[in-house]
Amino acid sequence: MADPVLTARVPGRTVHDLPLRDLPGFDHRWVDAEGVRLHVVEGGDPNGPAVVLLAGFPQSWWAWRKVMPVLAGRSHVIAIDLPGQGHSERPDGSYDTHTVAAYVHGAVKALGVSTYWLVAHDIGAWVAFSLALKYESRLHGLALLDAGIPGITLPDAVPTDAEGAWKTWHFAFHLVPDLPETLLAGREREYVGWFLKAKSLSPGTFDDSEIEQYAAAVAAEGGLRASLAYYRDAAESARRNHEILERQHLRVPVLGMSSSHGSIPDMAASIRPWAPGATGVVVRDAGHFIPDEQPDAVAAALAGFMADHRTGEPARSPRR
Repeated sequence: MADPVLTARVPGRTVHDLPLRDLPGFDHRWVDAEGVRLHVVEGGDPNGPAVVLLAGFPQSWWAWRKVMPVLAGRSHVIAIDLPGQGHSERPDGSYDTHTVAAYVHGAVKALGVSTYWLVAHDIGAWVAFSLALKYESRLHGLALLDAGIPGITLPDAVPTDAEGAWKTWHFAFHLVPDLPETLLAGREREYVGWFLKAKSLSPGTFDDSEIEQYAAAVAAEGGLRASLAYYRDAAESARRNHEILERQHLRVPVLGMSSSHGSIPDMAASIRPWAPGATGVVVRDAGHFIPDEQPDAVAAALAGFMADHRTGEPARSPRR
């Protein structure tokens, strides 16, 4: 069988006209995962514990660029673009988080990693929660950063007051058939820029080049369709989560990471009904995009979490 992992810059493997950004000490790869080709950025200590990083909307692996070098000193760091993100394939079909979780876990397996720590933000955390339900025996621990996970940490009703509505209004907008595509095609930069600026505590967190980079990925070759699909399949994601949660809850160590000015005030409390042992941390002076805004605090919290739960074997979840 051919090696499923391809090294960087293989002709025809990148998204058309979308430049790759390099991070010193890390390599770009493309992995065949359950029939979908995912972009992976890998580096650090190959003999250290594996840490898999997933970003959310409207970002890509680049969201972790400030955290990855800090983790790399002691860990094998793997940042994966979800389907539709960055330089990963934009497949047709379902984007419910259990389907996408199978792709992510398949990519990790293709890299030769059997067990790992999973760290995820925003939509990445939607996928990570579902992945933990399906593949808990392969995880050492799970860290979820400021994410309104459908059916789990997302409120049942979208707020209508001015103080809260701006944080979650897009959940309903993205569900409307066709209208978002009509309004956003050709305006991806304005839309992406609004999220990055409005949801970060400091409006200078993202420079123009980063906004352009993320917007170009959303605009490229089905990126907008895929971005919306996560929201449009969110009800199915929630249904499948709760179908499993009726039989079992998470026993793997879980860290819920919130921020002083984020979307979910207490991630750990929101997750604890489904993961009774979940612990939490609140990062100061940060909005929604915690890895960009306070990377050192994120890296320190993750290092402490991994040190507190470093065991020889990943947790296994018993039937309820």
